[in-house]
Formats: sequence, C-alpha cells, structure tokens
Amino acid sequence: MLADLAAELRGALGILAKRDVQIPARFLAGKGGAGGLGGAGGLSSAGGLSSAGGPSSAGGAERAADGRVALGDDCAAIPDGDGYLLLAAEGIWPAFLEGDPRFAGYSAIMVNISDIHAMGGRPIAVVDVVWGTSAGALEPVWEGMVAASRAYGVPIVGGHTSARSPYNALAVAIAGRARRLITSFAARPGDVLVAAIDLRGAMHAEHPFWNASTGADPARLRGDLEVLPALAEAGLCDAGKDISMGGVAGTLLMLLETSGVGAVLDVEAVPRPGGARAPSLARWLLAFPSYGFLLSVRPEVAGEVLAAFARRGIASAAVGSVDGSRRLALEAGGERQTLWDLAAEPLTGLAHGGAR
Repeated sequence: MLADLAAELRGALGILAKRDVQIPARFLAGKGGAGGLGGAGGLSSAGGLSSAGGPSSAGGAERAADGRVALGDDCAAIPDGDGYLLLAAEGIWPAFLEGDPRFAGYSAIMVNISDIHAMGGRPIAVVDVVWGTSAGALEPVWEGMVAASRAYGVPIVGGHTSARSPYNALAVAIAGRARRLITSFAARPGDVLVAAIDLRGAMHAEHPFWNASTGADPARLRGDLEVLPALAEAGLCDAGKDISMGGVAGTLLMLLETSGVGAVLDVEAVPRPGGARAPSLARWLLAFPSYGFLLSVRPEVAGEVLAAFARRGIASAAVGSVDGSRRLALEAGGERQTLWDLAAEPLTGLAHGGAR
C-alpha cells in the first residue's frame, strides 16, 4: 500500500512543480540577490500557490542578524528594529484562475495571509497585479479579493490592474511583521511533527483545495491564525511551514530540505475529514487547505502546541518525528516506505547551507 502511495505522491504535479524553484535557486546562489537586503524577496513556487524566500534559522534571529536574507521560507524575513519585516508574493495557477476566478481572487489574498502567519507574523497590507481580457473578466477576481481582504481584515493598498491583456493573470504580494520567527531552517532531529488543519470545510469541486474559509465567521478566521504568532512569541515553536500546493507531503519535503534533516511521517495520523467528505489518502496528502500548518516542535512542548490549536477547534495531531537522515519516509500499520531521499535528489535546490 505504501509503495503505491509513495509512487502517486512522487508523480503529483503539486510536488514536481516545486522543482521549478531550482531555476531561481541556481541564479541566486552565492549572488548579491540572495545574500544582501538589496535583493531580498520571494521565489515564486511555480505551479501552485506557495512561495519561498526567507530567513536562515539554525538559531533564527541570530542567523538573520547579519543582514543576510536566506532563501527557502514562506516569506523573506528582513531584520528591522526589534523584529522582522516579512515580504511574500503568490502567483495563481492559470487553470485555477480560469475555472473559478472569484475563489482564485479570494485565495490569492488568503494564502499570502497564511504565509505571514506561518512565519510567526501578522499581516500589514497587500498589493495586487491583475491582468484581464476585459473589465468583465476582472469583476469576479476583484469580488473575491475584496471579500478575503474584509474577512481577514487586511487592506488592499495598491497594485496594478489592466483589462487590455490577451490573457488573464493574477499575483498578490503582502507585507507583515514578526517579533519572533517560525522558519523552515530550524527543524531538528528529535522534534515532533505537528499537523494542524481546519477540517470544517469541503474540497473544491475541481482543484485540490480544502476550503474552510469562505463560509466561516471572519472573527474566527482571524483568531485561528493568531495561534501561530502566539506560539512563536511564547517560545513554543520556531520551525514550520503552512501547508501549500504539494500538500502535507510536499510541504514537509521543503521543510526537511531547508533544515538539512529527514523525517518519518505517519500518514494515518494526519488530521483528515471523515464520512462522505473524506478524500482519498493520497488526495488529502496533496491537498492545499485554507488553514493548514506543519510544525516541527521540541518534544517537551508538543502537548502545549496541540492544546493551543484544540482551544480554537482546529484538528491537530503529532504525525511523525524528525531525524538526521535527510530522507522522508512514510509509515502506516507497521510498514515504512521512503518517499524521497533529499541527499540524492534535491527538490527545490534551497538546501541547508545552500542557496542563501
């Protein structure tokens, strides 16, 4: 069973598309753009709604204090006074934009906000770049963006709009601030992997998105996201990512690659919808939830982290452990199967000690 599951995950577009990040990684490795603030920014993770480009943290704040901005995180984290300015951007998959323009607009705002909270921060504002074939083509996109902006309380403060394009396209960028960071560089052997996913939603009819946002109370959405900076500021978590395109499997691979570690993932422990709403295990491990985070926490505080999500009604569980192997292994029912050996086969190329 696990061999078939591993083969399906390895061949999924959401994971394969992460390899496209090797292109900018190759250009930025060792260059001024990767090392100095003049070139700080994110790398668009092609084929999905996730970003890269962030702080080095084998020590978090200490590593970033030299003014360098490492690549491989959900946001670029730029040291700024007593904290960090966070900067990220998201480009929307063209087929998603064409098939569901309103939800694509909503998601463009939502996933940027998730990136900021995944880093232990709070969003300030977003800007957009929208191209459309006509004013009518832009209407549902703007309806979705405004709806998300209001629901999450994050203003749209500028950008670029054109209704004279031969195609439709959408990208959104966001700024935020963090006092203490949650990064992709701080997972350690011995950590407990915690997955937290809002299961109060439904799968999108066509695309691999779990939507627990559009019908939710805005105050609840904002309070649920506040868990992440609260954990960071309490010193309970310094390592993790939001679950993005590529799902739990792809997100965990990126976390392991940038931290230079490996892990065992208990696929049956990942919080998952039940009943008629339940997707297949493979589809769920590749799904992009509107609220989903994968954290690497010290074992002595794992209980406190799980309790913080439980208080908000968010399903969370310990789903595995971090080791020094640089391999991701899947586990279920006493069986174990290697999904990816990062030492032999890079995914994004933003490896620990690499493109910084």
